[in-house]
Amino acid sequence: MTAQAQLKSSMKSAVKHIAPGSWRRHPGVRTGDQLTRGERAADKMRNGMGSWMFVFVSLVFLAIWMTLNIVLDKSTGHTFDAYPFILLNLVLSCVAALQGAILLIAAKRSDQVSSELAEHDYEADCQSREMLHVLTEEFAALRMQHAEQSAQLAELIARLPQAE
Repeated sequence: MTAQAQLKSSMKSAVKHIAPGSWRRHPGVRTGDQLTRGERAADKMRNGMGSWMFVFVSLVFLAIWMTLNIVLDKSTGHTFDAYPFILLNLVLSCVAALQGAILLIAAKRSDQVSSELAEHDYEADCQSREMLHVLTEEFAALRMQHAEQSAQLAELIARLPQAE
């Protein structure tokens, strides 16, 4: 079996040992139970508030609020939030204030994930550098051994015609 065939075989066996779906999880980033309750909440909030679904749900909420108030005002003359929608403005201001804090928490969490990825990459680079150093030394030893064996073979070949 050639070295290239051995490499392909070992790659195929390594790929078979990877759990399905695990390629999405980076080994350097904590997930699931490794996270604190606050970190999990920050991730969920970031994912929820940073989506198109949040935008559409917010627009639907605003449309329902305004429509309901206008319909109630026209039909009964009484409403819980009259036309300039002062209560709605107050609610939106509170949501905006909370969103600012939530975005800062999410940014902090994102920085933490980036830091964990950078730390993992640094450790992987150090391990790779160490492995490369070991392989370089082993290759140099193999090269010297090959040179010695080549010299011995040349010497044996040189003796062959003399032996006849």
